[in-house]
Amino acid sequence: MNLQNELNKAEGFKNLALLAKQVVEGFVAGMHKSPFHGFSAEFAEHKIYNQGESTRHIDWKLFAKTDKLYTKRYDDETNLRCHIILDNSSSMHYPDRSSFSIGNLNKIGFSALAAAALMQLLKKQRDAVGLSIYNDVYEYYAPEKGSERHHQMLLSHLNHAVVSKPMQKQTETYKYLHEIAEKIHRRSLIFLFTDMLQTGESENKLFEALRHLKHNKHEVVLFHVFDKAKELGFDFDNKPKRFIDMETGAHINVYADTIKENYTKAVEAYFAALRLKCSQYKIKYVEADINKDFNNVLTAYMIARGNFA
Repeated sequence: MNLQNELNKAEGFKNLALLAKQVVEGFVAGMHKSPFHGFSAEFAEHKIYNQGESTRHIDWKLFAKTDKLYTKRYDDETNLRCHIILDNSSSMHYPDRSSFSIGNLNKIGFSALAAAALMQLLKKQRDAVGLSIYNDVYEYYAPEKGSERHHQMLLSHLNHAVVSKPMQKQTETYKYLHEIAEKIHRRSLIFLFTDMLQTGESENKLFEALRHLKHNKHEVVLFHVFDKAKELGFDFDNKPKRFIDMETGAHINVYADTIKENYTKAVEAYFAALRLKCSQYKIKYVEADINKDFNNVLTAYMIARGNFA
């Protein structure tokens, strides 16, 4: 398959790199309004000052605001490695989109743009990033690198995933997480974007695979991507509709109001169980509603990066 020819057949993101920069710039502007006003391109992040360390890089302006000691951790001090994993099963392409922009995203579009924004932050801080994309096959794998050519290649594959629209592609998340765990030998930050709509596998197998990553000392963040209004709140008008399982093709004809109460209770219970299980395995669970901004994703990155240090 020629990737560029495939991209030319569908619109996808007109400029994924530019949109990612806009997302990051908006996030950083928000940080400037917080106590961490000192965040800038000069250094990667703040970290808490530990007694006995050099006082050379203490941010005294931040101390005046917070009464706490923080030091600036500069770009050349960081050598973080990050691997982004993207679920590209059929259910991730809900709702259907012909073009993509901020405010007009489906689950795969939100995940790709969020991943590109994370890559922008990693690039800014001279860190290495890798990428895996899967559905019922392991579609793509790239090891962690930090070059501009590598960055552009990953952006192209993210955009390709967005426009691919796989038909009835089910997920074998646990299988590929095990493979990824075996490929990544150096301690890394692992970000998984998935809607957690699994078929053909048990929840236990999935969490065993996540534990495999944890066992290798990686910091794991699960971004649970979903359309909160539709997939959790079941916000549909009460006209007869056909609801189709995008991964199996199974369907049901029903009035939304007749099943809404039972549906929402079942989904809420499932989501609560996911959060609990992640907590038990010390996996960071982050809700990623495609109708919201990207602050949850980027804030989770900043926290995970701090924990990784």
